Amino acid sequence: MMSLLEPGMYVRHPNQPDWGLGQVQSNIGGKVTANFEHVGKQVIDTQVVELIPVFDPSGC
Repeated sequence: MMSLLEPGMYVRHPNQPDWGLGQVQSNIGGKVTANFEHVGKQVIDTQVVELIPVFDPSGC
């Protein structure tokens, strides 16, 4: 599933809800770079953390 994350998609970190909504910047080799509302750019190893896709960011 995480290989389906593409730039421009929105995600949430399941263990860090206070980070807010994140927008995927890149997904290379299972490492997703996302820009989160409250903490900025973070690199997430999707073999360790399964990000939650958000398909309707206006509903958050």
